[in-house]
Amino acid sequence: MPERKTLHLTAFMRPVSLHSGAWRYPGSYPDANFNLAHLKSFIQKLEAAKFDAFFMADHLAVLNMPVEALKRSHTVTSFEPFTLLSALSQVTEKIGLAATASTTYDEPYHIARRFASLDHLSNGRAAWNIVTTGNPESAKNFGLDEHVEHSERYKRAREFYDVVTGLWDSFADDAFIRNQESGIYLDPEKMHVLNHRGDELKVRGPLNIARPVQGWPVIVQAGQSEPGRQLAAETAEVVFCSPRDLESAKSLYADIKGRAAAAGRSGETLKILPAALIVVGDTVEDAKNKRLKLDSLVHYDSAIASLSISLGTDASGFDPDAPLPADIPDTNASKTSRAGVLKLAEDEKLTVRQLAGRYGGYSGLAFVGTPETIAQDMEVWLNEEAADGFTVCFPFLPQGLDDVTERLVPELQRRGLFRKDYEGTTLREHLGLARPKNQFFT
Repeated sequence: MPERKTLHLTAFMRPVSLHSGAWRYPGSYPDANFNLAHLKSFIQKLEAAKFDAFFMADHLAVLNMPVEALKRSHTVTSFEPFTLLSALSQVTEKIGLAATASTTYDEPYHIARRFASLDHLSNGRAAWNIVTTGNPESAKNFGLDEHVEHSERYKRAREFYDVVTGLWDSFADDAFIRNQESGIYLDPEKMHVLNHRGDELKVRGPLNIARPVQGWPVIVQAGQSEPGRQLAAETAEVVFCSPRDLESAKSLYADIKGRAAAAGRSGETLKILPAALIVVGDTVEDAKNKRLKLDSLVHYDSAIASLSISLGTDASGFDPDAPLPADIPDTNASKTSRAGVLKLAEDEKLTVRQLAGRYGGYSGLAFVGTPETIAQDMEVWLNEEAADGFTVCFPFLPQGLDDVTERLVPELQRRGLFRKDYEGTTLREHLGLARPKNQFFT
């Protein structure tokens, strides 16, 4: 008999909750995004529950929303991912440490060096979430007046990946002899100078750090547009995505896995982990009431600002009690996010006010119920090839996280759907991924 499939679970932790009302929920920590003691406790609870990884998104600008909305947002301040994950690597032993790093507003040598360092500091637990940066405001923090065009961002990202992975392979695994008697520290025959000259990038190398413990840190990709899917199929080992329902998730899963196969890759080398808000209650009705309470804490100023970000255009002037205008101009922001807004508005015939309320809190996939009903739903997604697991988003912290680690995870374990202990010590081992061979040395 084939081995039973099991779930992979990562925790979305920057911001600590994607729901904009999370910091106001009774009993929550309002400073959770920027409090090291809280974050240390969160990651240790997640490691005790055997989560695959602690996943940090990142922003390179304060979110482009009106001040009246910004003053209500809990995402204004948070730690820079590498600094925080380096600190958290020293108070954990096995949980993976995933950070977002932009290919648009950084350089390959920086990215390769930072992730190699994190992989060594954590003994093989680092992961790079490749993004091209969707927020147009970021450009203004890097000497540009306009955001880089969408297709150009992805063209650079593809070449960027080749350069970073090439830099990680600068040295053979046994290049550093460190023989005190002979005085030989490095075998120069086992050092590769990349000398990359491409359409977008020019990088000599080699990287001035030993090859990462995992060979390469795990590659995560978070785009769902046409070029994003292709980039994932060619490069990613984990895909962070946001389908709204089972059928759209199955379609996305089949599309990306099919593209990977066309690129000569096995589906087992690619784990698709949709984002899912999880609200656990004593009964389904109790869980629904928690969600309603949470949604009620979102102010309209924040809600309409969130809708504006998702659309890529200012929605504050739209009639709140009318449908979305039909003539919203195209923009250079995230195509996937905008398409999702338009589809939701059409499918559910929502007014601007209703749509803003949904986007102001959390508009994506949610499992709201008891540990038993949520575990059953997750098993359906796994068995119907809609997901290989989930990127768990918590509704509020600490209680929402505790509900998942102390109530849902044991139910998943009871059903044989989730590990009771780690299979190894590196993130690649948790995910069942092979250590890549060095491109330049056997």
